Amino acid sequence: MQERPAYLRIAAELREQITRGDYPPGSRLPTLARLCRMHGVSEIVARQAIALLRGEGLVETRRGGGTVVRARPAARRIAMSRYRNDPAATAPATSFTRDQRIGWDAYRLDRAFARVRADPHLASLLEVAAGTWLLRRRFVFYARDEPQQLSVSYLPWSLVRGTPVADPAREPWPGGTPAQLAYLGRPVTRVEESVRARMPTPEEVETLRMAAGVPVLAVTRRMLSGGRPCEVCRDIVIPADRVILDYAIDL
Repeated sequence: MQERPAYLRIAAELREQITRGDYPPGSRLPTLARLCRMHGVSEIVARQAIALLRGEGLVETRRGGGTVVRARPAARRIAMSRYRNDPAATAPATSFTRDQRIGWDAYRLDRAFARVRADPHLASLLEVAAGTWLLRRRFVFYARDEPQQLSVSYLPWSLVRGTPVADPAREPWPGGTPAQLAYLGRPVTRVEESVRARMPTPEEVETLRMAAGVPVLAVTRRMLSGGRPCEVCRDIVIPADRVILDYAIDL
């Protein structure tokens, strides 16, 4: 059997040591010179090994500070039940604040609204004709001033025109989109989500302050009222190292 390239062997050893806790978050890995001496390789090979770990999001290289093990954020668990309304709740909340376990004062939302026409894919999701006018809402969600997720959602313009839901100054809205649709006379009776993993765009990396090599979960969501789609998110984008999706099915 052909022996693995040296940079893969070095990266595998460092990866195991990081996972085992030999190098905890914030600690420095051996310098390139030391890696070369330890493994009898050239600096190019040692750099390849570090680049591989950096691409996996395990380490980051700091100017003048060497290669440091990256602190991995605590992953939060979210489930479809987060959309259920709690009639006993006394404080304003949304599915995001419940996911993050934060109060309203720790929640911030950047928003940008625009009127756009439905492309064929959006038209199919909303079950309207292509070219139909929609309200496009782009949100960046912050918990304790840290960006955690972003979303781009669409609602039929005919449904929201002239209502407070179309006013970005009214955001964040207690209860989120389900409360808005209930206000419009379209209470949500069904939520559909499809999830895929992909690498983030440069804009997403910058907006969400992501480390190199970390993928995102992209969630396409539909909210329906009585079988009629009223809102589509394309997509909800969450760094994959910050979330665990929980699903339960009663049989």
